[in-house]
Amino acid sequence: MSKKRSLLVFRVLLLIGTAVSLYFVPWPIVMAWIQPLPDTVQEQIDQVHEYGFDGIIVYVDQKGKPPEFYTAGYKNTESKTPADAQSLFKIASVEKLFKALTVAKLSYRNHLSLDRSLAAYLPDLSKNVKNADEITLRMLVQHRSGIPDYTYTKDYWANPKNTVEENLNLITDQPAEFAPDTDYGYSNTNYLLLGRILDQTLGYNHFQYIENEILKPLQLNNIHTSINEVNIENVMSGYYVGYPHDLKTEDVGMLATAQDLGRFIRALNEGTVFTDSTEQQIYSSIYVYEHTGLIPGYQTIAKYHADMDTVVIQFTNTVDFEGYNWNMSEIMYSRILKILRQ
Repeated sequence: MSKKRSLLVFRVLLLIGTAVSLYFVPWPIVMAWIQPLPDTVQEQIDQVHEYGFDGIIVYVDQKGKPPEFYTAGYKNTESKTPADAQSLFKIASVEKLFKALTVAKLSYRNHLSLDRSLAAYLPDLSKNVKNADEITLRMLVQHRSGIPDYTYTKDYWANPKNTVEENLNLITDQPAEFAPDTDYGYSNTNYLLLGRILDQTLGYNHFQYIENEILKPLQLNNIHTSINEVNIENVMSGYYVGYPHDLKTEDVGMLATAQDLGRFIRALNEGTVFTDSTEQQIYSSIYVYEHTGLIPGYQTIAKYHADMDTVVIQFTNTVDFEGYNWNMSEIMYSRILKILRQ
């Protein structure tokens, strides 16, 4: 083949490749990124349906200013009930902040040792969880254990389990993702095991400790450990794309209003949730000061932004697990931050 013809073939293939790649570009995500930024947060979240969400709640706590609440879309789509800033929302993995804080507090009081092994704490699991004698409490908190995530087992969310034991059975005798403390691998199993260790150490449900030692001192009356503790009418509906039913009645962890979750995030970052600087140093050595959460029907972003001394909480109540809705929630959040920084 001549050099001239080879160049022609290359150009044709390049054009074909470009056309194919453009066909598969997620254009709604691209358009959400590049469209002009509105002047206000409310104008931004009023685009909620264009972003693929049924409803949204945003809470902004800028130091020295009264907190601001923004809502758009629906609390319940079927009844066309408008989104309500005081609704309870399932915060999913944001719950890990409370568990990590509990570990720090109990370590500070010498009730737990961060360097003691999983096998020592839960000897009944030592034969079924790989490397249990090498995995420490610290590694569980930091997602450095290598234990597989039970939520990644095939079709898990189509038929989620109801008990700790059922969830643990999904990963027992499974190979490790990596050797302990050689890598990072986010795994919900780590915190499932931490919950069991906390219960065993305390002699009672660790959520009671969270209520007594964290929520009550901060007067956070609108954070709850289970949907069974609240009036279901106060819970924001949750939706999964392609599934016709409201998911709010599913009992899957903690719930909070945006304001009380925001108050907790500020207390965590300002240090007022800690007994003293030593306890705070323990926490800082093992976990983060912000989190996101994702379960069917519910997406949460809960962060403190030091440059503005501002906490921003965002709740969106539509999930697809293909990544589209999560990407759109992050774009929404980033654009809200840009507006606040203007």
